[in-house]
Parts: sequence; structure tokens; C-alpha cells
Amino acid sequence: MSAPSAGLHDEALRALLLEDAPHGDLTTRGLALGDEAATIRFEARGAMTVAGIEAAARMLQLCGVAVVRPVSSGEAVAAGAVLLDGQGPAAGVLLGWKSAQTLVEACSGIAGATAAIVRRLREAGFATPLACTRKSFPGTRWLAAEAVQAGGGVMHRLGLSETLLVFPEHRALLPPGMLAARLQALRQAQPEKRLVVETGDEEEALALARLGVDVLQLERFDPARLAALKARLHAEGLGSRLAPAGGVTLDNALAFAAAGADLLVSSAPYFAPPADVRVRIGPAAVADVTAAAGRCG
Repeated sequence: MSAPSAGLHDEALRALLLEDAPHGDLTTRGLALGDEAATIRFEARGAMTVAGIEAAARMLQLCGVAVVRPVSSGEAVAAGAVLLDGQGPAAGVLLGWKSAQTLVEACSGIAGATAAIVRRLREAGFATPLACTRKSFPGTRWLAAEAVQAGGGVMHRLGLSETLLVFPEHRALLPPGMLAARLQALRQAQPEKRLVVETGDEEEALALARLGVDVLQLERFDPARLAALKARLHAEGLGSRLAPAGGVTLDNALAFAAAGADLLVSSAPYFAPPADVRVRIGPAAVADVTAAAGRCG
């Protein structure tokens, strides 16, 4: 994944720093360390799929730290790999340290979990996409989306303004007998969008397919039910694509793909354990800090 432009998410990154130190760093100030020259290094404690490293580097830059970043999001690295090197005033190093570390650990955990599912599918010969939902922790969707893509997944939908997805909760509020007409009106209002409808019932799924729904999002279907529905759609010549959602994990992704899913919809990567990043901080010569200023990555 290519690095985001410097400044693209500066406001959000500054907000994370402000959350951690709304009134400054009392410890660093009290120890009179602010003007000392310091180095910082991020290393992978174990094998991991890197994500969020560009944002972490930018966060440190916003704290006045010059950064060299030898890896990019999406790279698989071994234990001990250097993810980031930085030099700058201790005040900036210590201010950005923990927030940047936590960001990389959380994002890399998501990327690693995504990559594990994608890898299992590809090794078995399936090109089935893994699409992750918008059910990431509120306020972190841009980071979650980058982490999913770093792991080889795609985003199912980034928000309500992006796609058409009719839930049972929408249909519960429609007047009786008006579903077909309202779906047609929805198509006419947004003709360039695919129409996706969620259902947890096989007969309802068939009825929706007969109405021309592009994608049936199958809530809590197991692989056997999906395969049975696929066969019935094929028998009627219906072309709706099938996207199992709810409970799709590393353990069952391959079974869903083998059953005929066209794509997998999952929130599981967001709840994966974070990756483990070792941070080393130490003194640096002032001359070294000055020289590093021209090597920001």
C-alpha cells in the first residue's frame, strides 16, 4: 500500500497526540529531558504484516522527529525487522512514542488477521475476495480501512454515503406490499450503484433474487445453506451474487468459498490481537539529530 501524502490525516493524528498529552508531558518536563537529543526505533517482535507505519511516522514527524521508514504497509516482515528509525528532541520522541507504537500494533493486528484469511483462500485456489465491514471502532475507520487493504482485503462499505445496502430493519419500516416498488425506486434514484440486500432466510433470498437484487448478503448462513441457495438460484437462472456475513472467520472462510460464495463479508479482523512492536529509545548526539532532519521518510 502506498504511503498517504504528508498532511492527509494530520488533524486526526494531532487529535491522538492531544488525547495522550492534553496538558503536556509532565514526566519529561519534570525530568528536564525535553531538549536532550534522542533516537527511537520500532522493531517487530515477531513475524507480522505491517500496517499503519506511514501514519505512525507522520505522527512522530509532527512531534519534530526526523524519521527513516524502511518498510511500508502491506509488507510481511520477520521477527527483529526494523520498521522505523527516528531522531529528534527527547520531548518529541517521548510525546509521540506510545501513540505511534499503539497505532502500528493495532493496525498490524488487523492487517495480519486479514492476510491470514486471504492467504488461506489463495493457497486453496480460491480468488474469493474478503471484504471487511464498517464495524471498526468509531473514529478509526480510516486506519482500519488502510489496515484491511494492507492485509490484502477490500472494504465492504466505508459508510452509509457510499453504497446501497437494504437491511431487514429498513424493510420493517416499509408499508406492506411496497418492497418491490421501493427497491425499483431505489435503483432509479442511484442507477450507478449495485443493489445489495441482507437476508437471513433462504425463501426470502430467492424472492429478492427474482426482484433483480445484485448481491444477497446472507446473514448467519452456514456453508451448507449457502450451497443449497446457490443451487436453487442456478436452477432458476438467477444471477444474484452471494455474500455470507456475520460469523465469517479464518476457521470457516474456506468452507464458504467452497460452497460458492462470491465474496466473504467479515468484521473478524478488527478484533484480532494487536501485533507486538518493540520500541527502543536512547540518547543521540546533537549532530546526528541535525543530520537526520534531511532524511524524513
